[in-house]
Amino acid sequence: MARRELPEINAGSMADIAFLLLIFFLVTTTMDTDGGLTRKLPPIPEENLEDLPEVKQRNVFEILVNANDQLLVEGKLMMVTELREVAKEFIESNPARDDLPEFKATDLPFFGPAYPVSKQIISLQNDRGTSYEMYIKVQNELVAAYNDLREDLARQKFGTDYNELEEEKRNAVRKVYPQRISEAEPKEIGN
Repeated sequence: MARRELPEINAGSMADIAFLLLIFFLVTTTMDTDGGLTRKLPPIPEENLEDLPEVKQRNVFEILVNANDQLLVEGKLMMVTELREVAKEFIESNPARDDLPEFKATDLPFFGPAYPVSKQIISLQNDRGTSYEMYIKVQNELVAAYNDLREDLARQKFGTDYNELEEEKRNAVRKVYPQRISEAEPKEIGN
């Protein structure tokens, strides 16, 4: 009795099928991209640094984050969850209080010729040992404080959400609450 040989499977088209599957998965898979932080870098200082206006201490809101991810806000130890409300109070300000920022009368469309705009600046200083997670949490709370105030003003003045406003009105609201976050280069603040 003669043994019959088994026919070989043609594997020539297997490479084509694998290639087509690879192309299919590459095309149909979505790629997540990180948005990052939207920050505008300060302009290069000009040679004449003596002409810079002096910033009064009452207009500066100091936030320090140490290597242990502890938050020191205006000299007081604070949890990151409390930062948004304290920052909102500072940004919004109150002309009757001497411990909050001063105001500057500004000509703003939709708000009037002498609308008071706070001269607030938030100063953020991190330690080199600060975790990235804590850094992002602090940034998120500060941006959320500005967003909350802008949202409240848009609803109060225009009766609608900030994101639904026309571009000119949104720009005017941004000028009432300009996002001024000054970040110093990280250094060794301590534990």
